[in-house]
Amino acid sequence: MALDLTALRAHFPSLATGLAYFDGPGGTQTPRPVADAIAATLTGPLSNRGTSSPSELNAERAVADFRAAYADLLHMPATGIVHGRSATQLTYDFSHHLAKGWKAGDEIILSRLDHDANVRPWIQAAERAGVTVCWIEIDTGTTELDLDSYERALSPRTRLVAVTAASNVLGTKPPVRAIADRAHEAGALVYVDGVHYAAHHLVDVPALGADLFVCSPYKFLGPHCGVLSAAPELLETLRPDKLLPSPDTVPERFEFGTLPYEILAGATAAVDFLAAMDPGTSGTETSRRECLTRSLTSMHEHEQSLRTRLQEGLKALGDAITLHSKALDRTPTLLMTLEGHDARDAQTHLAARKVVAPAGSFYAHEPFTALNLKGPALRAGLAPYNTTDDVDRLLDGLAAFL
Repeated sequence: MALDLTALRAHFPSLATGLAYFDGPGGTQTPRPVADAIAATLTGPLSNRGTSSPSELNAERAVADFRAAYADLLHMPATGIVHGRSATQLTYDFSHHLAKGWKAGDEIILSRLDHDANVRPWIQAAERAGVTVCWIEIDTGTTELDLDSYERALSPRTRLVAVTAASNVLGTKPPVRAIADRAHEAGALVYVDGVHYAAHHLVDVPALGADLFVCSPYKFLGPHCGVLSAAPELLETLRPDKLLPSPDTVPERFEFGTLPYEILAGATAAVDFLAAMDPGTSGTETSRRECLTRSLTSMHEHEQSLRTRLQEGLKALGDAITLHSKALDRTPTLLMTLEGHDARDAQTHLAARKVVAPAGSFYAHEPFTALNLKGPALRAGLAPYNTTDDVDRLLDGLAAFL
């Protein structure tokens, strides 16, 4: 079934402003059930985790429900779900954990397609450990990863391959499974930045071949936090620096300090909201994973239809717009520059017309450098609550600006 956009949009108080939001890659709008779950948990009763009182049990339930929800979303065991403040923080943490096993002469491979959160932590960890950094380059003509450069970089000394599942600026979705299979043949671990990918696709971490996978619930309707997933057996081999009295079990040993139970509840509510987006799921599936499969398939079809409409409209504007998103397989996120215009001026012009489309480099230092983009670019990212009217308003606004 198709998404019921009228019913879906009614859950988002921010849409009542009349704004058309194309800033989903930086963070989506939040539906009321997510906010309600946060408020209900925070106002309790709530205590630190335990088994003696209702307030302690509420905290325990928030943690257990969170792990179960993200196990379903990512198709992983609940004991392999780690909460973090953000994907950036989790990547920094795990760069420290993993680098404990590196030595001088080892190598890691990074991607020129990636957000800096999946680049800088690894570079800095490699510098401390005396490890060589190698690169998967971008084919600037197609904005795909150059897999020949990957083959040249891969060696028996490779300890880690860090790659995005989808570029947050270009939308490019590299062949993660093929990259992972080759890495595993070389004996390397694979760390996948799934922040942008998880906002647009049903995630199956084992199918991707990722050893560690990180995402951000606020990119798919949830609160600001990060989630890392890995096989519990792999997590058991990693020994983080931690407080002596804090739990040493997996995954708790990677979560420092008291967990934000209200944020966990909101993140759980986001998964439940995603699972219920397609009204055809009601009463027909037997598990949350099955509901997610159906809802996110409908979401994907809706977003791809809007992407086609937007691309065709941009093409009609002629040479005044250069579209840098070219990969055959990509998310509904378009990066563009405007001939003779500063993208920040276009952002301001669109905002005055109640269209939110940000300009910048979006922490994508490597892609911007590879594509020789000297200044800010305009990014239009679609989300499940966007409509054809939103797309037409963006196109009309750009036409008026040009």
